[in-house]
Amino acid sequence: MNILITGAKGFAGRNLVANLYTIKDGKNRTRPEIKIDNIFEYDIDSTADELREYCSKADFVFHLAGVNRPKDASEFSGNYGILGKVLDELKSFGNKAPVMLSSSVQATLEGRFAGSEYGKSKLEAENMLFGYGEKTGARVLVYRLPNLFGKWCRPNYNSAVATFCNNTAKDLPITVNDPAVELELLYIDDFVDEMLNALEGKETKDGNFCSFPVTHKVTLGEIVELLDSFKAQSQTLVVPEIPHNSFAKKLYSTYLSYLPEEKVSIPLKMNCDDRGSFTEILKTVNCGQFSVNVSKPGITKGQHWHNTKWEFFIVVSGTALIQQREIGTDKVIEFRVSGDKPEAVHMLPGFTHNIINLSETENLVTLMWANEQFDPTKPDTFFEVV
Repeated sequence: MNILITGAKGFAGRNLVANLYTIKDGKNRTRPEIKIDNIFEYDIDSTADELREYCSKADFVFHLAGVNRPKDASEFSGNYGILGKVLDELKSFGNKAPVMLSSSVQATLEGRFAGSEYGKSKLEAENMLFGYGEKTGARVLVYRLPNLFGKWCRPNYNSAVATFCNNTAKDLPITVNDPAVELELLYIDDFVDEMLNALEGKETKDGNFCSFPVTHKVTLGEIVELLDSFKAQSQTLVVPEIPHNSFAKKLYSTYLSYLPEEKVSIPLKMNCDDRGSFTEILKTVNCGQFSVNVSKPGITKGQHWHNTKWEFFIVVSGTALIQQREIGTDKVIEFRVSGDKPEAVHMLPGFTHNIINLSETENLVTLMWANEQFDPTKPDTFFEVV
């Protein structure tokens, strides 16, 4: 299959092209029905001859090219003018390849979009493509996109989310006139997934149009609040809640894509003594925290118990003996563990426990997870030798 993408260097195009190449190159094997021979990338610097060649060979066309922020409203005509060129070339070769059009919710010309010149130009493109489909019998797919967001989106252009993410990541101010304003947002990965569905002939139909199964409605105030919590992680080490397929998860990924180089790495506080070190690495709102413990040769650490707190100890380097004894009893249970064969050992509530580095020469490195963040006002930790 040969695939033509117009607007290939734009935000949507760049993401789609990158993902198509993962399929073509065999890196993404989740779409076995899609077989790609060539990916034709058409953009503003491409030539008419290239477009003609691509249209002669294309088996599917993603028309993503468009005009968003022209200096003059008359330039919005490019939203149907470019499409017209593509359709004319396809017709000249008798090529009835399916054509997907990236339109906009503004084409409804309803509510706040009434009178939108951009919306009018997109509606013109829609009508042009529907007419082309009726005349030629080619399969046409018209998608009205809401606000698109995700990695590689240009900030300070036509995406509030991109601007907010960029400015928050780079400590620049954000202006929000009305936090209650609600946006309907489409995440770039959800866009790409639907495009791949369309390529398989499994597009999501909504009457004459096609649609996206997953979008998110969120206020500007909610976006800013989430971004502030993401930014605070470098100080608190707390990873915000990011449920599966949630807007928060997608926004977090988007925010990270705008981090400047100097913020990619977060310095951690290593608490050191004669026995080794203990470093908190990540905390979560409701699912505890992770730490790394380093014990010098022959050192025993722990020797305490908890009422409710419980932990996992996972040795990742070295060899250790973990001992546990239920409070009020003499029976000791032991676990000899090694980084060569990692295993997660529960530290049981009501059991005093320790971990002993069995090596006389090498440090012991243990990843530790506790079911709650450490609270110095209620540590739930009591000294007692195993």
